[in-house]
Amino acid sequence: MAILNDITVLRLGHRIDRDKRITSHLGLTARAFGASSIVLSGDKDPSAFETWQSVTNRFGGNFKWRYEDRPIHWLRKISKNNEVIIVHLTMYGNNWRDSKKEIEHNKPLVVVVGGTKVPAEVFEISDFNISVGNQPHSEVAALAVYLENIIGPIDENDHFTGGELTIIPSKNQKIVKNFDD
Repeated sequence: MAILNDITVLRLGHRIDRDKRITSHLGLTARAFGASSIVLSGDKDPSAFETWQSVTNRFGGNFKWRYEDRPIHWLRKISKNNEVIIVHLTMYGNNWRDSKKEIEHNKPLVVVVGGTKVPAEVFEISDFNISVGNQPHSEVAALAVYLENIIGPIDENDHFTGGELTIIPSKNQKIVKNFDD
């Protein structure tokens, strides 16, 4: 399994007019499924940062985010030191189940998720180009499936500490409690 504190999601090519909800949900999914951070590229959009800040404050955890003005340059730079594994989620890649066996889990992981058309260089820089299905679908769904599979189930009581609220699982009602209760 991957090391929880060493997974970063890179959101390539965020478009503020088109991708606001999807990018917001990518960050929330990354957080909920165990990634430690998300790097946003494309249009600068403070609303995504505000959403991630609000959820992290209310529900806990140590999730981080930042903006990267030159994502391809950053990917090139981090790939040269060979201390990270770069996984590009794309419907054109190899099957994720087969690729899972090949990916080292003792190094930090950067998971690249595209927004706009992904530059060909991303395919070259990435250590693995993998797909969660070869049919068009949501990048949020692909990220969730991939993270759940490499990390496994998250112990929410251990992983999401320091928040104000917790959700109590219930068969038939909504139960939200303050951590102080």
